[in-house]
Amino acid sequence: MCSIFCCTSKRLDKEVMRRCFYKTVSRGPDMTTLEETDSGFMGFHRLAIMGLNAEGMQPFWMDGNRVVCNGEIYGFRPIKSKLEEKGYVFHSDSDCEILLPLYAEYGTDMFAMLDAEFALVIYDGATGEYIAARDPIGIRPLYYGYLSDGAIVFASEPKNLVGLVSGEVKPFPPGHYYRAGEFHCYCDIAEVKQYCYDGMDEICTNLRVKLIEGVKKRLDSDAPVGFLLSGGLDSSLVCSIGSRVLGRPIRTFAIGMDKDAIDLKYAREVADYIGSEHSEVYMTREDVLSALEEVIAALGTFDITTIRASMGMYLLCRAIHRMSDVRVLLTGEISDELFGYKYTDFAPSAAAFEEESQKRVRELHMYDVLRADRCISVNSMEARVPFGDLDFVRYVMSIDPERKLNRYGKGKYLLRRAFEGDWLPHDILYREKAAFSDAVGHSMVDDLKDYAEHKYGDDWRTVAEKYAYHAKPFTKESLLYREIFEKYYPGQARMIADFWMPNKSWEGCNVDDPSARVLSNYGESGE
Repeated sequence: MCSIFCCTSKRLDKEVMRRCFYKTVSRGPDMTTLEETDSGFMGFHRLAIMGLNAEGMQPFWMDGNRVVCNGEIYGFRPIKSKLEEKGYVFHSDSDCEILLPLYAEYGTDMFAMLDAEFALVIYDGATGEYIAARDPIGIRPLYYGYLSDGAIVFASEPKNLVGLVSGEVKPFPPGHYYRAGEFHCYCDIAEVKQYCYDGMDEICTNLRVKLIEGVKKRLDSDAPVGFLLSGGLDSSLVCSIGSRVLGRPIRTFAIGMDKDAIDLKYAREVADYIGSEHSEVYMTREDVLSALEEVIAALGTFDITTIRASMGMYLLCRAIHRMSDVRVLLTGEISDELFGYKYTDFAPSAAAFEEESQKRVRELHMYDVLRADRCISVNSMEARVPFGDLDFVRYVMSIDPERKLNRYGKGKYLLRRAFEGDWLPHDILYREKAAFSDAVGHSMVDDLKDYAEHKYGDDWRTVAEKYAYHAKPFTKESLLYREIFEKYYPGQARMIADFWMPNKSWEGCNVDDPSARVLSNYGESGE
């Protein structure tokens, strides 16, 4: 990961700005700069992934224009070659150096052309404009706020803006670009203009081919690559594909509670099957509780599901950073929103399933994607999400929703069937899903609930009223998280739409806990 920053005014306390900018130096510990433009400032903390020498440092310059970008541009080499044929000269091996030539050639039309995950700001030296943009899923973070004089400020994380801007910090909408005071949608990745009605075999072939390609793209790195392996379907598939594409042992990492880790044995089975160099990390109740505040401070959320699932991921990534040279981590996020989660088995119709899926995909940047980004980047590594490959997402969203309903007696049946054969052991391929926060050990969630239960008395609802301005806490656990959140992000709860919960309007989903463990169809997930 890297961290970008751009202030479009010079009428501010420069020392305060500098302190806010440096709050995300862990995203890019290799090199740092904060430069002046004619009217403002552009900053960059670099984590060197592509083009490891100093020439890959940003901002990149060209004809008075500048750009800072936290991103990966897949397939950039053929684009670079075509630009060189047009006379453009490049000075580094960085994928992001192609952005200014693309802007010179295509203007803001370039954003829809990118096969990338990115957050960027371009300063147009000729017009004095600032143009910002974010990838269609929001895999790379970007936030904005306004100074007291109305000038806009962009940054990779809200912690860069709290204490600097006036009023609320807001997430930059995925699939949009900003120019001249307005946000323009260049891609709504969840929108389906035409459904495809391929046969089952064709669907499965396309899913397999497109996911393999999504993983293959994300293996391109000048820095060492590793894989998070939970033992669940999604991360296991990413690891299996990565191992086969590379043709050599990959490095896999798993975590679990010291006494009841559900997934460690399955992760070990997958690691043995694909022949990976596998590392296991154990965490205790004390580890979880002592890290809770720093995790919420890193995440910038109060959401129960996100925080629970982040505990293991954060501690695992911290361990990976300490014990290895890995700088890039492939993960299994986004599959649930595309193919369905345990609660979507209760969808009353295909249309309801599709509506829910589109909603979840549009909100990913506030939940699972946010979790992966922060847990990995705060430990100075980069997250890559193959299930978020744009071509793959577009295809899955376009599949006839009737096909995606769980009428097969097994969730995510299309994805499982697509990889039948020798990709994974059969019991892993068709294993029931366990929620990640549960899978690292049921006791972890129980420990968090117990801690909250003893922290607050019977008057906890009165305390919760302080936060009624948005997403009021509804349990002692949610109040615990909210109070920590407000300590670091006072009055900023609207950055997150709401609590991630099953659709309560569906029969069987009106529950008071976000864990799939409370649903009637959880089955054998936790065994």
